Amino acid sequence: MELMRKIIGKWFGYSRAAVSVSIALLGILLSALPNHAQEPQAVKSALVLQLEGIVGPALSDYILRGLRTAGERNASLVIVQMDTPGGLDTSMREIIRGILASPVPVATYVSPSGARAASAGTYILYASHIAAMAPGTNLGAATPIQISDLPFPGGDEAKKDKEEDTKAKKQGDNATAPPTPHTPMEAKAINDASAYIRSLAELRGRNVDWAEKAVREAASLSASAALKGNVIDILATNVDELLVQINGRSVKAGGNNITLDTSAITLERIQQDWRTQLLMVITNPNVALVLMMIGIYGLIFEFMAPGSYFPATIGAICLLIGLYALAVLPVNFAGLGLIVLGLALMASEAFITSFGVLGIGGVIAFISGATILIDTDIPALRISWPVTGAVALASLALSLIVMRLVFSSQKRPVVTGSEEMVRAHGEVLDWCGGRGHVLAHGERWAAVSEAPLTKGQQVRIADINGVVLKVELDQPESS
Repeated sequence: MELMRKIIGKWFGYSRAAVSVSIALLGILLSALPNHAQEPQAVKSALVLQLEGIVGPALSDYILRGLRTAGERNASLVIVQMDTPGGLDTSMREIIRGILASPVPVATYVSPSGARAASAGTYILYASHIAAMAPGTNLGAATPIQISDLPFPGGDEAKKDKEEDTKAKKQGDNATAPPTPHTPMEAKAINDASAYIRSLAELRGRNVDWAEKAVREAASLSASAALKGNVIDILATNVDELLVQINGRSVKAGGNNITLDTSAITLERIQQDWRTQLLMVITNPNVALVLMMIGIYGLIFEFMAPGSYFPATIGAICLLIGLYALAVLPVNFAGLGLIVLGLALMASEAFITSFGVLGIGGVIAFISGATILIDTDIPALRISWPVTGAVALASLALSLIVMRLVFSSQKRPVVTGSEEMVRAHGEVLDWCGGRGHVLAHGERWAAVSEAPLTKGQQVRIADINGVVLKVELDQPESS
């Protein structure tokens, strides 16, 4: 019996210990499980992108990558701070396509005070889910700029339209009528741009009539007038005020209706990386032109002195980068052709003796091509005259240097080839009956002469016929 009591006591003791350990382990496991009731909500973030300057390939790439990043991070909002005078139609449409396809709402904010959303910026503002402006900013002037001064087909119709406009103006009927496009190409561009911005205005529920007026009449509005006219949604002095005003608004992004919750939202600015900055540099038309010049002259120097490698390596890299920049810019192929012709003529000056004709003609062709190379009237996208002049002067200087070398080489005595043998001196090795052999330039030559010669006499070469020298007695010069 005593033995049974000990066994039972030990069993109960072990059981109590096991129960205690089990309860402790269960408590630890329960405390480790996530407590959804007390878990804090995920941090809300808004990505801020900077759209400043000319809308071109570099900014388009930067904005599109920013929108993709926002989608990958499940951001709540993208804020595009904009200050642009306009830009390229292709880059503008790429940005707009990215905004329309973005699953994250995009708020475009024209700021700071003094900024503008002109031309391409107006389209981007209309395409955004939220359109906002700071006081002291403006938008509009969205008329497509004629990108070439060359006449388009239909000149007779354009002339007739112009005459009708003049007649209507004299009669006072054209006081409020919008300007009539002077060419079919202008009318086509304006109608296309008008339909495009109307579709964006209808999509976002904004003022359609003013949107078309901004295209057809280049109309512009201040920020306060844009708010009153239902062109924009919000007038805010800074980003914080913008976030307060859009809180609770409903927008449709990525096919879903989204209610914006911007309370306690975290702003994350996406800076332009080295790739964007590099693209902005090389897509500058002035830089592209200089790169092409360096590339072509590098190849020319390599052809003139084969085996140096360095000019060809640097030249090939610069030429390819320059060609890439021209590929993404609105290039006038007539201007590009004139530049290539000018460079070819200037390069030919180094190989063909034209006494400056090819070099000067090349400079003229180059300047003419650079003037019309970029097919747009946007000042920031045109090649500046100082750059054109500097490159042309450098090319002209190189041509003049080549000309001087050619002229100086004409005055120098010939030092190679059979021509160099004429007037050279030699020594008679043997002679018999008007024929014999002479030693000249360390070589034994067959020779003929009208004068009788003897071994050891010094002679001068008067002419060369194949491998036979015509020599004459070398008379010492009288003092």
